[in-house]
Amino acid sequence: MFTPTEFGKVSVLVPENGGTVPFGNTVVVHGSERTLVIDPSLSLDRDPVGADLVFISHGHEDHVAGLRHFQAPTYAHNLDAPSVASLDTMLTNYGLRPEERAEVEHSIAAQYGIPPTHDDVSGIADGHVFDLGDRTATVIHLPGHTPGHCGLLIEPDGFFYVADIDLTSFGPMYGDLGSSVDDFLASIDRAAGIDARWYGTFHQKGVVEGSDEFRRRLTAYRDKLLSREERLVQFLGEPRQLEDIVAHRLVYRPHVNAPYVDAVERRTAQLHLQRLVAAGAVVTLEGNVFRRA
Repeated sequence: MFTPTEFGKVSVLVPENGGTVPFGNTVVVHGSERTLVIDPSLSLDRDPVGADLVFISHGHEDHVAGLRHFQAPTYAHNLDAPSVASLDTMLTNYGLRPEERAEVEHSIAAQYGIPPTHDDVSGIADGHVFDLGDRTATVIHLPGHTPGHCGLLIEPDGFFYVADIDLTSFGPMYGDLGSSVDDFLASIDRAAGIDARWYGTFHQKGVVEGSDEFRRRLTAYRDKLLSREERLVQFLGEPRQLEDIVAHRLVYRPHVNAPYVDAVERRTAQLHLQRLVAAGAVVTLEGNVFRRA
């Protein structure tokens, strides 16, 4: 179930839990000629608007959970379209170990009900414009979370959907094989440079009004990412192996127990180590051991 809130001709379908995982805020753009649905979430049990086309911001299960209810042509960035079209590809991109993958696959099947494949998924590029009649929706490539993660700028309403640049206190997520800390930071900077009236996120924060407030929250969100790096440098005051860092946890709190946690922690640690070694802040010792420089 969901409650629609209106921002010009843009509707945000907010689930009862406010968009907390596994749910999210589906966006609908009502053009004079066509209706666009963005990221149909698990809260949908049907196509509520008679969509003419669907856009998926990136290939993660919570963003495609409701796609099975739609018959409309579906679009995603070229780099993420394969993950949207194939559950197997999505799981492969998570970089899970075999035992982790089996558990995650079972969990996704039980919770999200995603079919093995989605038909009629087309890849598009940054800058692609969906012409909806009296409205346009322009694709803004915002990689880092995934390689093809995108937002949409809807005009003339001035609604910028930033998807999983979600402004939560949890902070940015970049634990997939194709994730990138550098790309995420660049995407945050790109999002900060786009003026809009409203900024919509897929998860809890929902819609933020005004560019000043958005940029204030975006700065705090960016700082959360960089604080993980600072904590890692402090932890490497003595030599540590990668699995020591995974157990220490940069992303999740110690009590969180799920089959994907170690995979996310491992990939996150690897990405930050690469940056820190390149910057000369961390050195690699014999036996793949890391220590603060």
